[in-house]
Formats: sequence, C-alpha cells, structure tokens
Amino acid sequence: MNAVTKSEAAPSAALASFMARANDRADFLRCAGLPSRRQEAWRYTSLQALDRVAFADAPVIDEARARDLLTELAADCDGPCVVFINGRLSAANSTFPKDVERKATVAPMLQEHPLAILNAALRQDGVHLHVPEGVDAGEVRLISINDGAAPFSTHPHHVVSLAPGARLTLRDVHVGKGHYLSNPFFEFDVAKNATLTHVKLQQESDDATHLALVAARVAEHATYDSFTLTLGAKLARHEVHADLHGPHAAAHANVAQLLGEDRHADLTSVITHAAPDCDSRQTVKNVITDAAHAVFQGKIFVDRVAQKTDGYQMNQALLLSEKAQIDSKPELEIYADDVKCSHGATVGALDDEQLFYLRSRGIELPQARSMLVGAFLQDAVDLVTDESLRAWLDGRIARWWERRVS
Repeated sequence: MNAVTKSEAAPSAALASFMARANDRADFLRCAGLPSRRQEAWRYTSLQALDRVAFADAPVIDEARARDLLTELAADCDGPCVVFINGRLSAANSTFPKDVERKATVAPMLQEHPLAILNAALRQDGVHLHVPEGVDAGEVRLISINDGAAPFSTHPHHVVSLAPGARLTLRDVHVGKGHYLSNPFFEFDVAKNATLTHVKLQQESDDATHLALVAARVAEHATYDSFTLTLGAKLARHEVHADLHGPHAAAHANVAQLLGEDRHADLTSVITHAAPDCDSRQTVKNVITDAAHAVFQGKIFVDRVAQKTDGYQMNQALLLSEKAQIDSKPELEIYADDVKCSHGATVGALDDEQLFYLRSRGIELPQARSMLVGAFLQDAVDLVTDESLRAWLDGRIARWWERRVS
C-alpha cells in the first residue's frame, strides 16, 4: 500500500477555500479533509489531486449554449428527458413524463458518508421524481452535462421514489467538456412490488473527476436493477449502497469499466441483506489498456435475520498492456446460517490461441482483438434486458474501442 502523504491527511488552502462557501454540514470536511488512503474504503483510490485545485462555482450556461451542448454531447434525447447543465435544471430543454410527480421525499440515507457530506455542503437541487402506485412510467432520460473553462464543481442531489407496484427505467447520462468535479448523489426508494431499472453511462471529460454515490432502499418483492458503463473521466468512483429490507427484495449492480491512458476508475458496492429470501447479483467486467487502473471493492453483508439469502458477485479484468492494473477486493460478511453466497475474481489477457484462430481466418488483428473484447464484455451487457438500451450501450462501447485502435 502506498504511503499517505501529508496533503492526503489534511485539507490544503485550496480545499479550505473550496469548502468555505459551504454551510455547517462542511465542518467535518474542513477538519478532516477528503477521504485518504488511510481509510480502508479508500485504500486504492486517492483524492489527493482534488486537494490541489481551487474549484469555482459552476458557470451559468444560457439556453442556446445548452441546446448546442445537448446536440453535441447527448444527441439521443427522445421522449421524456430531464437535462441538467452544470448541475442546474435546463427547463427549456427538459420534458417530464406524464403521470409522474415532480416531488419526491425519502428518508435520508448515508448521511455520514464523506461524499454525501460533500454533496450536502454544496448541494444543488437535482431531479425529484415520484412514480405513483401501480404506474408504469416507462423510460426517463436524465442528462447531466458539464462545460466550462476554469475548474468548477457540481453537486446535484437526485431523489426518485416508486410507490407500490410502480415501474421506472432511468437512463442516466454523464458527459462534459473541461476540467471539473462532478459529485452527484442519488437516493432511490423502491416500495413493495416496484421495479426501478437504472442504466448509467459515465463518459465525462478527459480532465474531469466523477464521484457518484447511489443509495437504494428496496422493499418486499421490489427490485433495483442497475448497470453502469464507465468510459470517461480522469478519476472516477461509482459507489452503490443497496439495502434489501423486505423479504424477496432484489438488487443487481452490474458494471463494465473500459479504461485507457492513465485513467483511474473505482467501483465500490455494499449490498446489505437485512431481510430473508433476498437476492443480489453483481457482475463487473474491466477492460484496461495503457497505464490505466481499475478498482473493484464489493461487499455482501448478510444480517442474522436474512436467512435464505442468495448473493452472487464476480469481478473479471482483461489487461491489454503490461502497465494496466486492477485491484480487486470482493468481501462477504455473513451472520445467517442458511445462505447461498459466492464471489470470485479473475484477471487475464487476450487468449493468443483465439487470436491466432481468428487471424488464420483472414481477420485483421485490430478486428480480432475487438471481437474478443466484445465477447468478454457481452456477459455483462446482456444483463440489460431492454433491447434498445442494450443496443445503445453496445454502440458506446464500439465507439470507445474504435478510438483505441484507430
């Protein structure tokens, strides 16, 4: 483990200035600074680089520029589409779904988490949606675009609640240009027999930092089904906490991370089984090139009352260069005695025999590599059951790979 420097342990003048605009919720961070590698949950991911940057308030973007950005960076905005530019709602470019209330309240979650504290200190109102009982709201696109010249930060707080029997698919897109910190916090409350599908694309700017926190509370016979595709940002962390607090609740937190250059991406999850007969699934695939670094930390916690738990976790990494790195830490903490839980991790390179076979059939090396990478990722992408969403993700992956081999 790398040594912790002084700047990691205490806030700098830049960080103090950054936090000076915050309310009393920032007191903890003013004293302790951002998380450091001394903390077990952050041992593989350093936020030291943020400590050296004086982030300003996010610039205000006029509606004409907002339309241009939407067209340039997130052209696929059909149907209900809620657009945030630099952390602020772009009302002129947003259309809300029918039969869905634009107010939602949930019991606060993860209040002591450092990213939640940071978000609370500098909070911007995000989308608040409530799907009434029995309503199938279809798909809603949530588009978050950041754009600015000088370093700035955004801290939207999104709240989505589903009443019993409700359904919603949230297509969550993060894109941008420039040097910025994006710190979104999502709170999801999924009531009895409801289903929330959350498909996220993180394709932030090459100079961006993306620190996302997701908290999901899942009730009896309800499902939180998520898939995250990480393609962008200089430094990224997607952290999901799912609390299965009713019998037969389910959580799926599947991820694909594709990293090049010297990017760093961290997927951290904590799935808490707090009721009997619950199910959790997590498949994480990493494709790592150049000197990029991927992190997976996944924990399944099974409470004493959570008999008949079924928890599965698998992390696999494909290293495409000698400098590529992966840190993997799957973890089980089980206090019930009638459970079925498993986890595993594998790391490898492209199979030379498979490459030779494809080359012997007249397939050029770049195409052969592309085919094998696609096959490796397919197990994860196929977990997205909606055909249009799966095709959209496949297209994004293909474009990423084309840039790598062109």
